Amino acid sequence: MKLSIIIPAKNEAASIGEVVGKIRSDFPKAEIIVVDDGSTDKTAALAEDAGAKVVSHPQSLGNGAAVKAGARAAGGEILVFLDADGQHDPADIPRLLEKLDEGYDMVVGARSSSSHANVGRLAANGIYNVIASMVTGHRIPDLTSGFRAVKADLFRKFLYLLPNGFSYPTTITMAFMRAGYPVDFLPIVAKKRIGKSHIKPLKDGLRFLIIIFKIATLYAPLKLFLPASGMFFLVGLGYYGYTFITDGRFTNMSLLLFSAAVIVFLIGLISEQITALIYQDT
Repeated sequence: MKLSIIIPAKNEAASIGEVVGKIRSDFPKAEIIVVDDGSTDKTAALAEDAGAKVVSHPQSLGNGAAVKAGARAAGGEILVFLDADGQHDPADIPRLLEKLDEGYDMVVGARSSSSHANVGRLAANGIYNVIASMVTGHRIPDLTSGFRAVKADLFRKFLYLLPNGFSYPTTITMAFMRAGYPVDFLPIVAKKRIGKSHIKPLKDGLRFLIIIFKIATLYAPLKLFLPASGMFFLVGLGYYGYTFITDGRFTNMSLLLFSAAVIVFLIGLISEQITALIYQDT
């Protein structure tokens, strides 16, 4: 089966030549695509010199947009995605492909705890993994890894769902699991990146919260909205009990809390139906 290896890159001149060269050496027959996401350095030229096919964006559209562009340009039946910063070892690619041969539709390279850039990133990813595991009922050791192998025809089914930013790994993993495609996680050790990270902890704080909600809403919205609805109902019931005992009346605040419980539940119910429609053809 033809293999396409896709590398999204932005200002990775310090590492891209070495990464592409290593892949070309290990997989001489593979199609190597570097998607240059609006780099201002020599990323594109160095990638092309090393033997990659380069798809260039005139401006930065985001990591997810680069991944989608690479998937559209690829001719392989199997797609492998890895980062351009030297963290991922191409020697692990055969291990991912072996898992696909066992019947999995996507295999994710799951990083060890020592492979994360810092304690903050480790903690954030740990929270993602715990929430995703609770929502899906399956153990997910690394939800945000960018190193994965996947069947091309299935991956392209979900391109319309993928965001243009850094949360594409979260989205595609949850989408595959929601649609009932088997996903496996293979332990890997990620090296220290070459060059400077594009992640900004303060700026990406809001992104952290959005991903938390997206994890639940992509897979099972009611698992997020039902507990929230129950919380509003219980608080309203408790407040009503308090006001009934102290004042002998039903207050507007209790009515507001009960109404909020009903509204949140209905939003969750509608979201569940929309989610089912999204995945009906997959």
